[in-house]
Amino acid sequence: MTSVIFGPYATQTLADCGADVIKIESPRGDFFRGAGKPINTKGMGACHMTLNRGKRAMTLDLRDEDDAAIMRELLETADVFIHNVRKAGVERIGFGYDAVKAIRPDIIYVHCTGFGSGGPYEPLQCYDDVVQAASGLTSLMPMADGNLQPRYVPSAIVDKVAGLHGAYATMAAIIHKLRTGEGQFVEVPMFEAFTGFLLEEHLFGATFDPPKESILYKRQIAPDRQPSPTKDGHMSIVPYVDENWQKTFELMGDPDFLERAELDTSVLRFRNQDKMNARIDELAPAKTNAEWFAIFNEAGIPCMPARDINTIMDDPHLKETGFFKRKEHPSEGGYYEMQPPVRFGARPDPDIGPAPRIDEHGEEIRAELARRKASE
Repeated sequence: MTSVIFGPYATQTLADCGADVIKIESPRGDFFRGAGKPINTKGMGACHMTLNRGKRAMTLDLRDEDDAAIMRELLETADVFIHNVRKAGVERIGFGYDAVKAIRPDIIYVHCTGFGSGGPYEPLQCYDDVVQAASGLTSLMPMADGNLQPRYVPSAIVDKVAGLHGAYATMAAIIHKLRTGEGQFVEVPMFEAFTGFLLEEHLFGATFDPPKESILYKRQIAPDRQPSPTKDGHMSIVPYVDENWQKTFELMGDPDFLERAELDTSVLRFRNQDKMNARIDELAPAKTNAEWFAIFNEAGIPCMPARDINTIMDDPHLKETGFFKRKEHPSEGGYYEMQPPVRFGARPDPDIGPAPRIDEHGEEIRAELARRKASE
């Protein structure tokens, strides 16, 4: 019972791993179905196609007692109930943790929420941009480029990071249940999930008490941390480890650059990476992206052209690995499906089903419930 990106990304990850995921929607459908112009069918926008593959879909109006009864029947045999409705709202319609546990005592009940319980933000509505602001993410770009306007990252990064937390938390609870037989309540808050993700490196000096340095890993916000201009574009050239820096300048035609006093030890080179990056920027325009790619990769120095996202589907590596798979949707025709990035050696790659239409499997699921009831 999830909508938009956070919850659906978590449940899609579970579906990719083989779970039978039933997407419960109101009769109007998840409003994010409208993100992207559909080809043939209302509610089959591009973002729905990428976020809800491999699921079955059923509409229920949980304010209606008959539909609520169907939901309770589903929960009788469910392993997991996952939703991103605020606590007060889900309790009001009769599907809070205690109510669901009374139906299925060993249920794994996963609440995807904006803010963790116990704090002043707990009851607040929340979206990706809200957490980007609250976590401090919007302050990082101004530090890097001098434009003082706080800015969002142009991706629903919070929703997707929190969704991955939701997926692994669900699987951890399943492992606990397999070992002990116990279900449990699992809370996955966006704010805490993303703040922890952001501060893995950026807590930095504030890790210690008292702090030894300021917060922020300065290398990540350095203005010079940018792709370098080349003859025909830009290139990410990342020597990173000390032994690669000398090799980099040799390959770029300035083997004596590191002999100057401010760069002649590894400590000084670490402290003065801006000077080394500036020199790379001066030397990189001598060759094309393709030329640098061949030179640096032969020498074992990480690099990659700075790609325009509009050309990502032409990437030779992704083509060779089959990351974008063209398929035929029963109602929408041809479409591209991104394959799960994780591969398991003990099972074949899954054949993932298409994203469902609104209530596409409602009749099928009702028939399954009727057969189960008849067999009892």
